[in-house]
Amino acid sequence: MSLIGWLKGNRLVDVTTQDPLPVQQQGAIATRTADTLLVATTNMFLSGERDLLGSTSTELPTLDGCGQYRKLIWFYFRERSSTTSYTIQARATDHNGAPLGTGWITLATGTLPGDANTWGRIEIPASGDGYYDQYRIVVERTSGSGYNLINKIVGVRG
Repeated sequence: MSLIGWLKGNRLVDVTTQDPLPVQQQGAIATRTADTLLVATTNMFLSGERDLLGSTSTELPTLDGCGQYRKLIWFYFRERSSTTSYTIQARATDHNGAPLGTGWITLATGTLPGDANTWGRIEIPASGDGYYDQYRIVVERTSGSGYNLINKIVGVRG
């Protein structure tokens, strides 16, 4: 005989494996989903700024259609420990995909952390939520030998 019981219908029922305590969910359960948005290798043997796709155009986005994602996660693998700077830019677009204004908003700049043969991770934006439509991620090898930078960007919803 159990010392704990509960009212099931109009009768008192002991708690057993067959009749466990009922549970009622309070509030919504947060679920997050992630989508792979980009997998690319960036040639860092060349000099000058380029986005992760290798483009030197200052107007083309690296990622488009990202408004549904609250955050992007950029994973990268460095084949060498050369100094590499990065700039992350974003902008919103209208319903036709045209930028709402001119230029880009700079979200972050810095130097890629990590040594040779290591993985790194950068959250975009670093704090809060993003929800921008387009992102431009530019890298430049500022010193050291050339190498390939292997990238994966994941968009997080929810």
